[in-house]
Amino acid sequence: MLTTSHQKTACFRLPEVLLLSLSHFIHDVYSSFLAPLLPLLIEKLSMSLFQAGLLTTVMQIPALMNPYIGMLADRISLRYFVIMAPMMTAIPMSLIGVAPVYGVVALLLFAAGISVAVFHVPAPVMIARLAGPRKGLGMSLFMTGGELARATGPLVAVGAVSLWGLDGFYPIMVVGVATTGLLFWRLRNAEVAFHNQESRISLTNTWRQTRHLLRPLAAILIARGFMHGSIAAFLPTFIKAQSGNLWLAGASLTLFELSGVGGVLAAGALSDRFGRRRLLLIALLGGPLSVWAFVLGGSWIRVVGLICAGIFLLSTTPVMLALVQEHAGDSPAAANGMFMMISFMARSAIVVVVGMMADRIGLKNTYLFSGAVGLLGIPFIMKLPENGR
Repeated sequence: MLTTSHQKTACFRLPEVLLLSLSHFIHDVYSSFLAPLLPLLIEKLSMSLFQAGLLTTVMQIPALMNPYIGMLADRISLRYFVIMAPMMTAIPMSLIGVAPVYGVVALLLFAAGISVAVFHVPAPVMIARLAGPRKGLGMSLFMTGGELARATGPLVAVGAVSLWGLDGFYPIMVVGVATTGLLFWRLRNAEVAFHNQESRISLTNTWRQTRHLLRPLAAILIARGFMHGSIAAFLPTFIKAQSGNLWLAGASLTLFELSGVGGVLAAGALSDRFGRRRLLLIALLGGPLSVWAFVLGGSWIRVVGLICAGIFLLSTTPVMLALVQEHAGDSPAAANGMFMMISFMARSAIVVVVGMMADRIGLKNTYLFSGAVGLLGIPFIMKLPENGR
């Protein structure tokens, strides 16, 4: 069982880190149900495409509350946030198939969005404490669970609906409920995060303490976001237009995501050894070169370029999360909430901009431009503090 002793949480607690990574995987499998089930929901409820697209926005709106969720998590024991989240996400996401009207679907997704935010804000804080001095490795293992879920979740949703139908797949929620039970058994007595009940640090003060870190990270997120957003959102469209092969288009996105799993798994541990700034510099140099190789190269070069793009573009998140926790001061969850809100806002805006660019200049030129924007993030890496300073 975990201990309340700071000295004992200073070592790397591999079993607990792996448990949180597993819970991240199961949690995010449920949160990825909407996209693959959306065509069936459109047919069942006679939704317009605007209404269908609005559902994704409804689920993401709670991300704007991330800083406030973090501030609350800093003031009370955050373990229950993480323990309850798999169940609280699994239940509404498993019920969207039985929802009788559009409004009920939107309400279920909004509830799931709150649970998603409640999980993702404090969980990295727990990982940071459980990982001790090897925060990068801890974040890599944790984020690997999320990346695998992104590739697995749609398959789980489609398989469940194939077996039980859209109206009958709700029993799948039992896995999320069981995960909450397992987390409660293992973490119910855990005290693995700093709680500032006495100081009551405000979000304004948290920003003042961390703006030296969050400002350059925001610039890096934007620079990287053009490359990541253009590939994640439009890669199948680009491949389909180039090859006319829909299967190849889908397989290319899977290859990109699976390559990212390898990058996520390795980057954090490497940053523990060689430094966070150095790993981010490698990623922002390798990312644009990989995207350009994918767009301009021949057949086999394209495959290598896509694999390398997945490795470089998706590997930055655990490194950034480790940086945030190292410099969060007395408000680790609130600082993480601010970082995640910035990431959400940047990602949402960039996808819209990339889509507008693609309409005007084409996807190929958009990819080339996105690679150039990625290089603009390099100067901001030099503004980041060194590990632990």
